[in-house]
Amino acid sequence: MGVLSTSPQAVIYPETDDQPMAENTLQFQWIVTIKEGLESVFAARPDVFVAGDLFWYPVEGEPGICTAPDAMVVLGRPKGHRRSYLQWEEDDIPPAVVFEVLSPGNRPAAMTEKLRFYERYGVMEYYIYDPEDVGLKGFNRSGEKLAPIPEMNGWTSPRLRVRFELDGPELVIRDPEGQPFLTYQEMRINRDAEHARAERLAARLRAAGIDPEE
Repeated sequence: MGVLSTSPQAVIYPETDDQPMAENTLQFQWIVTIKEGLESVFAARPDVFVAGDLFWYPVEGEPGICTAPDAMVVLGRPKGHRRSYLQWEEDDIPPAVVFEVLSPGNRPAAMTEKLRFYERYGVMEYYIYDPEDVGLKGFNRSGEKLAPIPEMNGWTSPRLRVRFELDGPELVIRDPEGQPFLTYQEMRINRDAEHARAERLAARLRAAGIDPEE
């Protein structure tokens, strides 16, 4: 009698939970601003991967152990598109820094669960921003724990080198050169203003008989 052999089924790691990325426009704006600001900070670093709302699976064979930070930074992994972050395929390197942007639907118990998840699976820094109340919490790894950062106003992330400021009506995150993270609209306005200034300078130089191209 022949022996039936069966091959083990491949483990499926879902790439979506069919939930929206954000619950409102303010939350979405901040998720995008933080993610794109971090991309800009590490634009010249090919070994830093930045993602937003991407499923992270820290344990092979355990698709139920996962989360999708609003933004995350992985130090030591190449840039590039991914359908999800399968840690065992990434030299077993976890995200170093994660961000969560709160909405009214976030519950304290769920945020505590996320803190424990990030703590257990190797995150070094964790930041939670509430854009409606302009509240910011931060946690920095100390041994096996993510310890609360006592004062976030003026805090500089030791791994990102970005500075958090809470003096005004909303959070300001400054890059290592001191420039604030901007929304796409703000970046476009700044770019157009710089272009207009350059055109005015070029016109003055031409009026003085100087070729601005030389």
